[in-house]
Amino acid sequence: MGRAFIGSFTSAGGRGIVMADVDPDTGALTVTGAIGAVADPSYLAVNHTPTGPVLYAVSETAPGAVTAYDIAGPVPRPICTPVGVRGDEPTHLTIARGHLLTANYGSGSVSVLPLAADGTPQPPSSVLLHEGSGPHPDRQLAAHTHQVLPDPSGSWALSVDLGTDSVQSYSLDPETGELTLHGEITLPPGTGPRHLAFHPAGRHAYVLGELHPTVTVCRWDAATGALEPTGETPLFPQGADGTVSPSAPVSRDGRHLWVTVRGTDTIVVLALDERGEEAEVITSVPCGGHWPRDLALHPSSSHLYAANERSGDVTWFDIDHTTGIPHRAGSVSVPAASHVIFA
Repeated sequence: MGRAFIGSFTSAGGRGIVMADVDPDTGALTVTGAIGAVADPSYLAVNHTPTGPVLYAVSETAPGAVTAYDIAGPVPRPICTPVGVRGDEPTHLTIARGHLLTANYGSGSVSVLPLAADGTPQPPSSVLLHEGSGPHPDRQLAAHTHQVLPDPSGSWALSVDLGTDSVQSYSLDPETGELTLHGEITLPPGTGPRHLAFHPAGRHAYVLGELHPTVTVCRWDAATGALEPTGETPLFPQGADGTVSPSAPVSRDGRHLWVTVRGTDTIVVLALDERGEEAEVITSVPCGGHWPRDLALHPSSSHLYAANERSGDVTWFDIDHTTGIPHRAGSVSVPAASHVIFA
């Protein structure tokens, strides 16, 4: 039996970090408990340390914080009190070169927290503040970093900034924890990029626009740390709109990309060509709930999970491996669900 952890918004009635067993054959979730000690643990990450697996959670508050749990046993055990990130409203976190990185939406910054040998996060070693704005009158008055992640080679870190219509690449010194801006690309004004997903071959990336619902295909050069936009695929016909959700999982064979859309409560299915250079919308299906904030791919690649924030549930789907089309298989109640991760 596998395990999943589900983030949720305690400020909207969520239980905190919800634990669930995962049926290895059907992908079905069975909720087993919750950890309610952290405010708004909206995004999670898992790190495999020499002493065992550690679960990290942001606290999407102002000021923001992270916390960590030893999940080697049946019941998660906190290994630290919340550690401040010196930024507001962290919406995403990741592990890179022995450090924990957070994307702080409210303050438009990226924080770097060194990790002790047992995975315990330390106070930030550096905080890099973005500057700029975009044309949207409400959402782009300032920088709003929404995601930070390592590239597949592990040599670079990238952040996606909704407020400045940009994606930044950084070098990270593993000894000092110093983050240095290396490069930046700017997308069309008003795109509002929110998340990025890499093709499994590591040579292409897909940037998801929230304010203008598109997928921008980019070429990625790990040798130079250069990201280059090469094409754009609208998620809807001309004139249609919707609020795009943050996650865009890519199938592990690199043939399909899935995007959740909150304005239409759907999952859009895109087909990728054999090199990952072209993305084409082939269909969309209902997400199984209301306001799908996140979409996760099971480690087996056989199931997708939509965290439907406003209907308070997680719906799972069986994936047709030929067409990439997901078919609803079940759901479980998780109030104010925001993110699903497997461990």
